[in-house]
This record gives sequence, C-alpha cells and structure tokens, in this order.
Amino acid sequence: MIDPYTLVGPCLRALPPEAAHRAALFVLEHGLVPARPVPDDLALAVRLWGMTFPNPIGLAAGFDKEAVVCDAMLRLGFGLVEAGTVTPKPQPGNAGPRLHRLARDRAVINRLGFNSGGLESFVGRLAARRAAGRPGIVGANVGRNAVTDDAIADFVTGIAATAPVADYLVVNISSPNTQGLRDLQRRASLDALLKAVTTARDRAVSGRTPPLLVKIAPDLDAAAREDVAAVAIARGVDGLIVCNTTVERPAGLRDRHKDRAGGLSGRPLFPIALAAVADFRRLTEGAIPIVGAGGVASGADAYRMIRAGASLVQLYSALVYEGPGLAVRIKRDLAQRLRADGFRSVAEAVGVDVSMTIHQGFRSVNTLSRP
Repeated sequence: MIDPYTLVGPCLRALPPEAAHRAALFVLEHGLVPARPVPDDLALAVRLWGMTFPNPIGLAAGFDKEAVVCDAMLRLGFGLVEAGTVTPKPQPGNAGPRLHRLARDRAVINRLGFNSGGLESFVGRLAARRAAGRPGIVGANVGRNAVTDDAIADFVTGIAATAPVADYLVVNISSPNTQGLRDLQRRASLDALLKAVTTARDRAVSGRTPPLLVKIAPDLDAAAREDVAAVAIARGVDGLIVCNTTVERPAGLRDRHKDRAGGLSGRPLFPIALAAVADFRRLTEGAIPIVGAGGVASGADAYRMIRAGASLVQLYSALVYEGPGLAVRIKRDLAQRLRADGFRSVAEAVGVDVSMTIHQGFRSVNTLSRP
C-alpha cells in the first residue's frame, strides 16, 4: 500500500508555491491525508497561562490564515496551532509573485502582505469550533490592514473580536511586508499599542482572559530589544514570540531566489532566531514566557530553542520540505533528548543554556556550547 505521507510533499513541491499552499489546505480540510495519532510523551507536556499544552511544538501563524484547518493540524500532532494573521477588513495582500522556495537552502522568502479574508469569517470559524467543544489549543494572530487611518485601532478591533473565541492572542507587529508595521516596535508606539489592546481584551471577555503575546522581528538592534523587553514587562505582556522572518540575507545562501524581496524563513533563520530567544530570555530575566520560532526543523532544533529560553516552539517553513509527519518526528526526538540529559519535563530544560547576571547596570548572556 502506498504511504500518502511520502507522496504529499513531492506532489506539492511540484506546484508553484502559492498553488501548493492552497492544495495543502484543501487536502487537510477534506481529510485526504489521514492523521496518525500518537500519544504524547508525558515529559513533553507544558503548563503555561493556565493551560496544559500536550507538547511544545506549535504551528506558526501564516499557514492557516483563515482558521480553516486548525483541527487537522492538531491531529497531525501539534501541541498548539496559531491561526492568522487576520486583519480587520479583507485584503488581497501584495501583488505576486510573492512566495519563493529556496530549495537549496531549505528556506522560504515571502512578501504576502497579510492577505486575509477579514475578521468576520475568521471569528466565525473559531466560534464554531469552540461551540462544538473541539479539543486543542488554538491562538489568533492579529494584524493591521495595509491601508488604515489608525494602526492601533485596527489591532484593538482584532483583539476585541478574537478574544472571546481564541485560547491565546498574538499582536503581530513584526512582518516586514506591511509598510510601517515594524515601527510599532518602537518604545513609545509599543507602549501605546499594548495599553490599548490589553484594555480591549479585558473588556471583550468576562471571566478568564486569554493570554496576550507580542510577535517581534529578529532584526531589532540591541537598544530596540531592550526597549521591547522593558515595555513588555511594564505592560504585563503574557508572552513574546521570537521571532518573525528576517529581511537580512545571511552569507552562504545558494538558491537563485535568494535576493527576492520579503522575509526569509527556514533553516538560515535558525541561528538568528536562537540568538534572539537567548537575548530576550536574558533581557526579561525569564519573567515573560517565550515562544521560539524561526528555522525549527528537527528535534535537535526544538531542544536548542528550549534550552535557550523558549517554553514553546513554533514552525512553518520546515513543513514545506519535511512533510506532514514532521511534528511527530520532532516530538519523538525531543523526548529522547530531554531524557538523555536527565530532564523530566520541558520546563526543567527551559533556559538552561542562558545564564543571567547583572553587571554595571547591564545584563549579560552566556549561551553555552553544549548541543
């Protein structure tokens, strides 16, 4: 019997990138690739924000922009799924071509520009799965429209609409593909934004409020990272997602598409993201949980992210090259690595490679060489 898992990847990669993505969503939505449920190792469970994640491996935003296949991805073994990025009003995003595979580098460049069907349909799908009592942790990643009179008002609208139907919320101010979006990472702008969205979240729900996370860029300089960390702590942010795609082009890229405009993700982003996770672990002194994202493609990658300070890990681009069985393979390897090093849980390993000290008013980080 032919194994559908071994066929899906090559078939999709034979299509242009956006057509392949649409086909993947169709296959998942209609159950054409059966899930292979594998019980999660108890060592992988993570307790965070009053929720228990069965494992720390999450699907990053961008794959399921319209919240169509959240449950299908959970059945493939992910411990959390992040839907979006969703904008208040529908928008087509940037003109194509806007998505490129860098196969030789196991990477992707995108300049999609928050293509979105808008809040109404997105919220409707999340509301339907909540009303049906479907299991699994699903977050909502919120952005602003490309053309808007008030960027903060867009985020307030998005957070208010998604707070009643999502398990956690993400303010995405880190995409390089919406003009001016990353300016919201500046200290004063970020402070005003977080004040507004926190108020919107608290007013939108009664009882337990979903945790509010901020997704940041990998391209911030040291001073900007210190500002982000300081504002996040002051405003009581529940978590940081570190990080989004990079506009940098690391040396050694080989693929012919390497100079395309947009954000780079995949394998070349991993060392940049790993360093950023360790840096924010240091800057926040471990006070704010971190979700490590960027280039994760294996159990070894996930383990290094956790040891650098991530409580949860997200991936997306690796699915392009590794296929639908990736989450299960990562979990198996991660559990083995934890036990080999004497850790009984993910929590015990979080941040062990980062030492935090205070020296002359500045905190310093030491990322150890142990793999």
